[in-house]
Amino acid sequence: MTESGKGGILANARVLIIGLLVVILIPGLALVFGAIGNSVNPEAQEQPNVLVNSTDSCVSCHRNTTPGIVSQYGHSTMAAANVTCTDCHEVAESYPGAVEHEGTWVLREPTTAKCETCHQAEVAQYNQSRHGLPAYVAMVGAEALDEDLLAIYEAIPEGGFNPDRSRNALFHMEGPEITRFACESCHNIGKPAPDGSVGQCTKCHLRHEFSLEQARKPETCNNCHIGPDHPQWEIYQESPHGIAYATDGENWNWDAEPGTLTVEDFPAPTCATCHMSGFGAQGTTHDVGDRLTWYLFAPISERRPSWQDNQVRMQSVCQECHNANFIEEFYTDADALVEAVNGWVQESREIIAPLRENGLLTDEPFDQPVDFIFFDLWHHWGRTAKFGAWMQGADYVQWHGAYEMLRELAELREYVEETMAEYEASNAIEDAGEANAATGG
Repeated sequence: MTESGKGGILANARVLIIGLLVVILIPGLALVFGAIGNSVNPEAQEQPNVLVNSTDSCVSCHRNTTPGIVSQYGHSTMAAANVTCTDCHEVAESYPGAVEHEGTWVLREPTTAKCETCHQAEVAQYNQSRHGLPAYVAMVGAEALDEDLLAIYEAIPEGGFNPDRSRNALFHMEGPEITRFACESCHNIGKPAPDGSVGQCTKCHLRHEFSLEQARKPETCNNCHIGPDHPQWEIYQESPHGIAYATDGENWNWDAEPGTLTVEDFPAPTCATCHMSGFGAQGTTHDVGDRLTWYLFAPISERRPSWQDNQVRMQSVCQECHNANFIEEFYTDADALVEAVNGWVQESREIIAPLRENGLLTDEPFDQPVDFIFFDLWHHWGRTAKFGAWMQGADYVQWHGAYEMLRELAELREYVEETMAEYEASNAIEDAGEANAATGG
């Protein structure tokens, strides 16, 4: 056989071998990558829709009018537990907030009282939390509460702050045209309902799927915990915990049974892991302040009434990943930062004291430029520095926190010095005129 003949046979053999490898390997690789894809993305295996064959009258009608809602609810654990539309929505004609609908009476949005039918412990915890009445009062003030609600508010640890001093006066200045799309979007999480119950569970547990994954992911908290006055979302993103979530979160066990979470499910924490989830030795709670030691949101932060117990609970969560020495040192250093920020806020009060003492500050909020400087110093930058420290976001401690506080302390000093100089010069001229008038000069 010639060399060219041998070459042709060898070439044909190579083509045959490569073809066989393609036939064998590609389907195998497809199976492997498919398995990997399903393990990385659990949503690839969607839960069955339990309402597919439902003959419920609500489902039958809403399949045509709002099919998205029916689909969402059909995939929920509540639907799987045979909770029906009427269980949550249907009420008596006399029920506060009831509207007539297709021959019956319903609530357009179920209240916390309806959720409490099955979730008593969660509602009780929630009612003691900042997500309850304190969130609403921070927006509108205590004058919006009737006698019964005011008593409930004052029984909450955070109700110990004078509500009419600490409320956000900007809500009333901006008016409903603005606040409908601004303050209310978040602070209505603690709004009282016509039936007297407090809050909106669906702010965190979005209708109608009520997904564990959605409630546990930090993007849900991002809806409100964002911006210059409480940038927890931005701080989390730059923290070691947030980086771990961003790079590996798709592999975490988002649908783990509540109260059973371990580091195997969540190798790093989300907002829920630290503040709410049953994790390690800690049980689930809907009181988001249950593990916090400070009122960090306050102008000058104070310890919470049960801060020692709260600290034990939070440190129990930390100890699932960190050793005791690390945790103790971290708490000592973060406590020191809070005290330092408190000192700067107190200094700002002392700087403007001469204006107040001499009647150069009005009683009305935000009607003088200095009011905004003073407010920003503690409400934006002071709080941000404190949140940044406890959540490990260095940029927010420094450039969005401490630096801004120092800059505005300098502005306050300059403003007060100039204002007092003008005031004293004016008084000197007035005194001189009175003296001349008295002597006939």
